[in-house]
Amino acid sequence: MKRVFTKEKVQMALWGIIGLMSILLIWQISVMVTSLGRIMPEPIEVVKSFLISSIKPVGRYTLLQHMLFSLLRVFVGFSLSGVSGIILGIAMGRSKTINSIASPIFNMVRPIPGVAWIPLAILWFGIGETTKYFIIFMGGFAQVVVNTMSGARKVDKTLVGAARMLGANKRQEFFRIVIPSSVPYIFAGLQISLSTSWMAVLAAEMVSSYKGSGWIIITGMNNGNTVQILVGMISIGVVGLGLANLMRIIERRLCSWRIQGQ
Repeated sequence: MKRVFTKEKVQMALWGIIGLMSILLIWQISVMVTSLGRIMPEPIEVVKSFLISSIKPVGRYTLLQHMLFSLLRVFVGFSLSGVSGIILGIAMGRSKTINSIASPIFNMVRPIPGVAWIPLAILWFGIGETTKYFIIFMGGFAQVVVNTMSGARKVDKTLVGAARMLGANKRQEFFRIVIPSSVPYIFAGLQISLSTSWMAVLAAEMVSSYKGSGWIIITGMNNGNTVQILVGMISIGVVGLGLANLMRIIERRLCSWRIQGQ
């Protein structure tokens, strides 16, 4: 049975805590002895507000509920970008014809950030939830396609040849060789996509929203409430960190054969 807490992990956790406490200490001292206190609240005040907001509504909902609303939006947009990105990436990576057709359009759309799609999204879908899903989708789609396409192209030709010599048909070759070989690249793309999708939440929730972590930040800005802005930023950071760690855990589970082989 594997040890859950190794010495290395404990040391890393301790260094992380020391780093966080050092930042808070520097922040506190800077607010107390410099002019930073005119524009920045004390960290204790921000932490206190964060905890209070978790049980006391900010607007219509508590902070935890706002975070859940943002998570739901990211889940929908990320799921759509993940599924469609994997399909298109594998198709472009394995078929020269599809790559020739899709590559020019994809390469033009790829550099456009999700935020730039806001005006068109409003014209196409209005100001409802669909617009927010679309912005998040566009924020994470390209990363999945690029990494999946790279993985599909780097499938070991020796394995494909051996499978064909053993009588494998196209379907068996695809599901037993191409897909497993592409999984590490797919997860790399999904990790980047998840990060950009979560960052796109703020932009998406700027579009006529009354709930979500992004709404907390925008409302704090409109009211000149620096504490609320920082609380919203912290909530986005906390959930983003949790999502990144969750994705790493899933990757270790599904790609354990690759990790053990390194």
